Amino acid sequence: MNAPKATRKQLHTRNIYCRGFERSDELWDIEATLVDTKNNLYTNHERGQVAPGEPIHEMTLTMTLDIDLVIRDIRVDMAHTPYQLCKSASDTMENLIGLKIKAGWMKEARQRVVRTESCTHVMELLGPISSTAYQTMHWAIERREKAKPDRADPMILDQCKTLTRNSAVAKVMWPEFHKDINTGTRES
Repeated sequence: MNAPKATRKQLHTRNIYCRGFERSDELWDIEATLVDTKNNLYTNHERGQVAPGEPIHEMTLTMTLDIDLVIRDIRVDMAHTPYQLCKSASDTMENLIGLKIKAGWMKEARQRVVRTESCTHVMELLGPISSTAYQTMHWAIERREKAKPDRADPMILDQCKTLTRNSAVAKVMWPEFHKDINTGTRES
């Protein structure tokens, strides 16, 4: 049974957008920006009245990565925050330098960046930034891996239905790792 359709009034908008850049020094910069706005006048005891559409949060996290997805540098820009104290929370993100983006990396990131010393919103950007890193760097990683005689399984295999090792997509893109669905063995 469907509930009757209700009218809605938009109160809040959160936009997260990400961009990936290849640098001239064989590193990559991955940026993620979070912007929160209200659709109504918002009053903040430090900022006063914040107009509809004016950012309450506008934060950009930039990670510099090498081909192994190791964080080589990290920067946080907080153009808009609800409180001045928020801006000091960006310093703790430097604890992520040296960490490798891989399976389970978020657990280690949370251990390195103490919740009460950091910013919840900047930490939220770690997920989108890691998937953007892979999308940005995928072809460079593939090119390097294909050149190895003892290539490991591609990290993207078995991460979703389309990219299971027994899928038609895997058979075309990674025939050496494709497994026959009936036998469970590699076909090559």
